[in-house]
Amino acid sequence: MKNLVILSGAGMSAESGISTFRDAGGLWDKYPVEQVATPEGYQRNPELVIRFYNERRKQLLEVKPNLGHEVLAELEKYFNVIVITQNVDNLHERAGSSHVVHLHGELTKVCSSYDPNNGDYVKELKAEEYEVKIGDLAGDGSQLRPFIVWFGEAVPEIETAMRYVESADIFVIIGTSMNVYPAAGLLNYVPRSSEVYLIDPKEVLVNSSRSIHVIQKGASEGMTELLSRLCK
Repeated sequence: MKNLVILSGAGMSAESGISTFRDAGGLWDKYPVEQVATPEGYQRNPELVIRFYNERRKQLLEVKPNLGHEVLAELEKYFNVIVITQNVDNLHERAGSSHVVHLHGELTKVCSSYDPNNGDYVKELKAEEYEVKIGDLAGDGSQLRPFIVWFGEAVPEIETAMRYVESADIFVIIGTSMNVYPAAGLLNYVPRSSEVYLIDPKEVLVNSSRSIHVIQKGASEGMTELLSRLCK
């Protein structure tokens, strides 16, 4: 089986009704990034940050995977599929994808405020626990914070992602602006012999000299077309 590696971004989940951050009307229009997605914002106003992510979790209960997520999961019948996602939602897993690398953390998990990447203190929340409160503590006695990689923090999973990308026979970019690093730099690790596809309804400017097959469609239509192209 060939190795198919997917890099997914906010556009992957947009059809499911999850707000994108960067588009007009997106979350950054309502909440300045400095307030809710930086360590400094969390130090200044932990209540606001915890409430923001509580709201994001509640939204997960109201949405479901779209056809794009489902087709991607179906590709596991034909390929060794690794999904590398910039998204913090769990829609890939809910659609049936079995190997997902979350670069920017996971919304359904919380962790230590002192040591966010210490696996001993990372906790998966059940749906009835999605409302985290001030005073809810991790195993080391610190406030439970969202298990999210904020701006200015290291991206622990990037090296894992690089290793998968280096083994890709086919690399697919879907629903990402390719503006956010280090994720955008993963294209540089794709072998020259590999095929590269880009799925997005908008034009995406990719800083690369290599040949890229562009499918200018949204996630559901684009993934359906990709399936027909790859499994002819």
